[in-house]
Amino acid sequence: MRGIGDDAAVVRSRPLCVTSVDTMVQDVHFRLQEGWADAEEVGHRAMAGALSDLAAMGAEAGEAYLALVLPQGFEEHQALALVRTAGALAGASGASILGGDVSSGQVLIVSVTAVGWAEHERRLIARDGAKAGDLIGVTGSLGAAAASLALMSGRAQRSPGAESLLARARAPLPRLREGQALAACGAHAMIDLSDGLASDAGQIARASGLELAIDAAALPLHDGVAEVAGELGLAPWRLAAGGGEDYELCFCVDPASRGRVEREVRAFGAVQVSWIGEVREGPPRASFFLAGAEQPGVEGFEHRW
Repeated sequence: MRGIGDDAAVVRSRPLCVTSVDTMVQDVHFRLQEGWADAEEVGHRAMAGALSDLAAMGAEAGEAYLALVLPQGFEEHQALALVRTAGALAGASGASILGGDVSSGQVLIVSVTAVGWAEHERRLIARDGAKAGDLIGVTGSLGAAAASLALMSGRAQRSPGAESLLARARAPLPRLREGQALAACGAHAMIDLSDGLASDAGQIARASGLELAIDAAALPLHDGVAEVAGELGLAPWRLAAGGGEDYELCFCVDPASRGRVEREVRAFGAVQVSWIGEVREGPPRASFFLAGAEQPGVEGFEHRW
């Protein structure tokens, strides 16, 4: 195995290779300015987004490749800080940066190719395997990224409790071990929440040809989300359903596996599992209900800053 220093990386392969490419573009996915994001945060978030795609498949992280387009005025120390934080998250997740490329352009662009591995195809989870009667679960808490966007844009006030929201949004953690645990528990379908629960659960629904019926009151809210939603005049669950970049996992599993899923995921730390609905026969879509009444106008997140 050979990494940085030659024209190409050399990797010893395992039975199944899982590859994802994730790109973040300045002024589309982030703003590179005080109060929004600095170079270190951009590096962390770019790596988190790519590794989260591996988590959604239940794969084990392996190698990462980092390509940068640097604009005029982006200093060398900023580029080094970006690479350093990306490398730190990769290392903490069991991955290694083995190469990449650097060029110049009009805005900062960070592209990460993440490679994961699995020993058996049955341990990799796609979006199209949901079954009628499955429970729908999510890991962790939702809404922190959407609430943070409101805080950074000045649409909501920064109270002392806002720091927890901002910290969570600026340094999301890919749920790699949780994804592997869910795969081992026999999850039928899974996706990471990069574009918001409304959009991403809809992807499972369309791929599986079934309806994902979600109880809006059951969505797990990150601390502080309700307060920000109140300032915005929104029901808190709408921030959790529509906000992107939480990078939690949404999955569908047989009800008989509920107890095992809770035990296995909790074994990796403090990440909780919340049960938020069920898969049923119906139009292939994600639908949201409160007290039995369907809630209209629930949309996911579009990456336009």
